Amino acid sequence: MAGRTTLLALLAGAAALADASQGDREPVYRDCVLRCDEWNCSGAGLQHFRSHQPIYMSLAGWTCRDDCKYECMWLTVGLYLQEGYRVPQFHGKWPFSRFLFFQEPASAVASFLNGLANLVMLSRYRTSVPASSPMYHTCVAFAWVSLNAWFWSTVFHTRDTSLTEKMDYFCASTVILHSIYLCCVRTLGLQRPAVASVFGRFLLLLLAAHVSYLSLVHFDYGYNMVANVAIGLVNLVWWLGWCLWNQPRLPHVWKCAVVMLLLQGLAFLELLDFPPIFWVLDAHAIWHISTIPIHFLFFSFVMDDSLYLLKDTPVPLKME
Repeated sequence: MAGRTTLLALLAGAAALADASQGDREPVYRDCVLRCDEWNCSGAGLQHFRSHQPIYMSLAGWTCRDDCKYECMWLTVGLYLQEGYRVPQFHGKWPFSRFLFFQEPASAVASFLNGLANLVMLSRYRTSVPASSPMYHTCVAFAWVSLNAWFWSTVFHTRDTSLTEKMDYFCASTVILHSIYLCCVRTLGLQRPAVASVFGRFLLLLLAAHVSYLSLVHFDYGYNMVANVAIGLVNLVWWLGWCLWNQPRLPHVWKCAVVMLLLQGLAFLELLDFPPIFWVLDAHAIWHISTIPIHFLFFSFVMDDSLYLLKDTPVPLKME
């Protein structure tokens, strides 16, 4: 036990200095996974595992080795806490208590509720705004793009795999780029449809290049973060600039400005990196929860603006 205590002390110190995945580098964890895999994931052990695994876990893709990693993660966490050291991360993530087949229950539920709020407001928008409104089709397309992103966010937080992680990241980037396109159509495209069309094609090429690099060359987390921050700032500055410019004649734009500022401010919650409260609620989950009401305010702005354009535009224009 003394040797293990010394080892944990050294590794905990190293974790405090740099490594975001100290838990899965811990020899105790690695040995545990290796032994579990040998004993439980082949031959009679594997048959026993499969016969006792709940059907919902099997359908969600949880394998015997995944279960070994989960159990060994908590064994390692228990040792760290027993010795008084900080909870380590595993594979770049905090340890979460699994509920049914949900790997990160709070984030999965919050993502689902974001998608539900988006769907409710999309339905309300389509009921309240005639299809002849100039921004109708662009706004509906944006809502579907957002809904798709929240679907993949729910899937990713339910079951973290290489595929679901990529889909979550790529769809999030798509939402930001589509928001920029939405802003372009609203600020320039209604008067100059050709400009919006060319700009939309440029954004599609940008997205294709981004996804291709991360998929085919190197999945670089740092690059992905920088790229999303950059396009996020473009989105923020463009929308806020338009809101400030048009505030005197369009009273409803305050809603859009508040949404942009809230999204930017709430993003800082991601910097509050701490072990999950009750092993369920971390900063990322709190961020997802906090964005649920924003859908209602943003779609309220979109509805007001679409109805204003319907009355203000003599010959309705359509932007796909």
